[in-house]
Amino acid sequence: MQTRNFDLIAFDWDGTLFDSTGIIVRCIQAAVRDVGGTVPTDKEAGYVIGLGLMQALAHAAPDVPPEKYPQLGERYRHHYAAHYDDLSLFDGVLPLLDALKARGHLLAVATGKSRRGLDEVLRTVELRGMFDGSRTADETAGKPDPRMLHELMAEFDVAPDRVLMVGDTTHDLQMALNAGCPSVGVSYGAHEPDSFAVLAPRHVAHSVPELQAWLLAHG
Repeated sequence: MQTRNFDLIAFDWDGTLFDSTGIIVRCIQAAVRDVGGTVPTDKEAGYVIGLGLMQALAHAAPDVPPEKYPQLGERYRHHYAAHYDDLSLFDGVLPLLDALKARGHLLAVATGKSRRGLDEVLRTVELRGMFDGSRTADETAGKPDPRMLHELMAEFDVAPDRVLMVGDTTHDLQMALNAGCPSVGVSYGAHEPDSFAVLAPRHVAHSVPELQAWLLAHG
């Protein structure tokens, strides 16, 4: 068996494993519109994907007063729920995860989603038992704070250089850098890969099959 370079591989969720970036952008814009704020552009709304929900909404709608944040969050959840059945894993994600599990990697999720939202998707038959651990922004700290990765390292007793973070945003890659972990970026999610270079990912994958090939060769 090929020697593993990483014992634990942590994945971001939205835009990395889950094809939800476009819908999240539209839901953020609709929520801001509902509370009377200046609707962010696609780029502005896409930038905050990966952050904790309220951190993301506050950043995307700087002219919305804090007293409206609860309403803003409620409207976002309303719009997102309406599209929930439109969301799915990217093609190739299940074979990717199966291949990594077969090689003995520990798999985890480190996401800006809520615990409730993540648990809903992890309860599906195809994902049940796939991940060994997970952390969400509402139970630890939002990205790029490294606490999610620190907690996963402590849970599984894995050193930083044996943990690989995979994500589609600069928030993911900065979190890995802050935690002392290497990272891999994917270009098919929320952020343009041109912004990744300064954060020194080991690789930038342009598709799920390319990500799988790199991880099996170098992970």
